[in-house]
Amino acid sequence: MPLSVCFRADAATWIGIGHVMRCLTLADALRERGHRCQFICRAHSGNLIAHIRSKGHAVIELPGTDEALPESAAGTDQLDHAAWLGCDWSEDAVQALAALSENPVDWLVVDHYALDARWESQLRAVCSRIMVLDDLADRAHDCDLLLDQTLGRLPREYARWLSRPAELLCGSQYALLRPEFAEWRSKSLQRRDTGQIRHLLISMGGVDQHNATGQVLTVLNTADLPPNARVTVVMGARAPWLEQVRQQAGKMAIPVVVETDVRDMAGLMAVSDLAVGAAGATSWERCCLGLPAIMVVLAANQSGVAAGLKKAGAAEIIASSQQIEAGLPPLVESLLASPERCREMSERAARVTDGAGTARVTQYLEAMI
Repeated sequence: MPLSVCFRADAATWIGIGHVMRCLTLADALRERGHRCQFICRAHSGNLIAHIRSKGHAVIELPGTDEALPESAAGTDQLDHAAWLGCDWSEDAVQALAALSENPVDWLVVDHYALDARWESQLRAVCSRIMVLDDLADRAHDCDLLLDQTLGRLPREYARWLSRPAELLCGSQYALLRPEFAEWRSKSLQRRDTGQIRHLLISMGGVDQHNATGQVLTVLNTADLPPNARVTVVMGARAPWLEQVRQQAGKMAIPVVVETDVRDMAGLMAVSDLAVGAAGATSWERCCLGLPAIMVVLAANQSGVAAGLKKAGAAEIIASSQQIEAGLPPLVESLLASPERCREMSERAARVTDGAGTARVTQYLEAMI
């Protein structure tokens, strides 16, 4: 019997696009299996509502804002990311309840750092089951299924945060990746035998609010790269620094192509030799394809992912955007000089996730109703 599933997630200039994009990956997979999916999103600046609809999913649109709610206005006893929501959690709960009151759903999937057990408990009235997507293990949840795809995450880290027994899917084997990453995996891993770096891929997230991309290009413009080196930059079509990056790319000493809203990210990663990217959701995509990476931590909530991949030998880390100028040159230089290190990094990255996480999660959603 087809399931009805509703996703509660937001994208914004201060949030990024990763939460909505991984929910879309799961929604697309569920639809392929005959289930019905919809979204509830706030119309914040930098939202992805039009993109979700272009993928064929309905969106219930809530009022948005042009910037994150000031922390001073978020009230007392709030979560670390409460300002991301753009309103009080209780107001959001009332609006979400109204949106689903006439058509309750089988699953409500919540992917939002600004929402916790208080919101989830309120929404029990309009759903049979609740699934939470989290990466932080820093707040209470009232859910039936919880997914944390962080490498090395252990179920016991959520023991203190759960108000009822829940199924816990913890670890990078559950990473939500689109099917094309598994399809490209074999070919991508086969071409990494030489460990040589010719094609660099820069992907600092769909928003890149502070133009880390421009900083990376500045460093690469003076780096001692091979004569036939080339660079591909991937950005969101609404990224605030897009035009400046395009102008900068045109003045580079090496060929640089700037792409927006890439539809075949798996294929592009598969033909790249080294990525310089944010430590967000694309981390798992790079790992699936064995793409060596220098990861830049652009937000505090990316630190755990970065530390885990560094420990696994799957990536090198730059701790903040302020350290790009000093930290990137020696890392690029060392990897250019050591094909063996690149091959080892690729092998270790490929062990992190195999690209089948979405199918595993989908099976749980179907089995628990």
